[in-house]
Amino acid sequence: MRFVFTPPAPDSAGLLTLPWTTPLEDWADPRLVTPRGEGLHRHVVRFVSEGGALWVVKELPEHLARREYRLLRRLAEEGIPAVEVLGLAVDRGRDTDAALVTRYLDFSTTYRALFSQQRGLHPLTRLVDAQVELLARLHLSGFFWGDCSLSNTLFRLDAGALAAYVVDVETSELHPTLSDGQRELDVELAGERIAGELFDLEASGRLATDVDPLGMAADLADRYHALWDELTGEWEVVPGEERQRVAERIERLNHLGFDVDEVELVAGGAPGGQARLRVTTRVREPGHHRALLHRRTGLVAQENQARRLLNDLASFRAWSESTAGTPIPEVVAANRWLAEVYDPVVQAIPPHLAGKLDPVEVFHEVLEHRWLLSERAGRDVGTRQAARSYLESILPEVPDDLTGP
Repeated sequence: MRFVFTPPAPDSAGLLTLPWTTPLEDWADPRLVTPRGEGLHRHVVRFVSEGGALWVVKELPEHLARREYRLLRRLAEEGIPAVEVLGLAVDRGRDTDAALVTRYLDFSTTYRALFSQQRGLHPLTRLVDAQVELLARLHLSGFFWGDCSLSNTLFRLDAGALAAYVVDVETSELHPTLSDGQRELDVELAGERIAGELFDLEASGRLATDVDPLGMAADLADRYHALWDELTGEWEVVPGEERQRVAERIERLNHLGFDVDEVELVAGGAPGGQARLRVTTRVREPGHHRALLHRRTGLVAQENQARRLLNDLASFRAWSESTAGTPIPEVVAANRWLAEVYDPVVQAIPPHLAGKLDPVEVFHEVLEHRWLLSERAGRDVGTRQAARSYLESILPEVPDDLTGP
């Protein structure tokens, strides 16, 4: 038996003591757990709690395991949202497949759990938007997914939106670039698989009656093409407006979570003719707001969460400067915001509710709750009062199987 691992984290060392020479279906280790909202799997999958973390062990043929191990590592290098791969075990015994080990994505959820626990918001549009963005990110990096589906994706709540993460890439291919035909095939396969999954939800009574699975598959393709055109399409530029149009295009791409690697302006054929704007786009990871929030506060968040928290930080700084009557350095405002606003909310989360949502998502929802309470009261009720109300009435109602292990 041989192990092929990335440099292991300290909390993963105990995984070496698992019964690797035994098929996964026969494992009886006390560290085995069953996560809430577990999805469907085409291979035998076991979940292991070790070192304060949750690990996923999947059994599959060695050539597929090695392929997926290599591709997941490459996705991490390219900054594509995907599960973190630790390693694989091979040569485990006669007629026993290899085993791939990944780290469970904390506070993630499956599409089935989202449809079962909607919390008043129908998730379909957000799911498709997240899936389209993930597919575009893969294609920009030269990845042909080949098995894009809701089942092969995990989702994390992101301040009212969803962030999608790749889970299964055993059939994926990596190329320097993808042709239009490869991209279209991937989109077509994604539509077929997602339509099938929606038909399954419809049969189980968990899909809204006004949702057409085939129509949603077509909508996914339309949204993908619109995003791809925004990311890579050429645009006509009126003479004299080049600088403004370039700035606007870059701002839109940055807002979508992508960086601009190169800008090319191709002059029109006739004097004074319209130029063509070509933009080479690359994946941005972490996002602009994620990186900015981390630099200022050390917090790790999704892109939309980070944007929301930065807005609250800016409001806090403006209020502090108005109260003090003097400018306050950015680093001072950030430290005060953490100590006086963010940390008190997170520290007030009762231990028995701590695993329901990511702490950053809790803070975002507290800000949303504060806005609602303030609208009703006709005045700003403040973050602390909103937090008390949210922790007493909203967070306890979050379904246990929506997120978390």
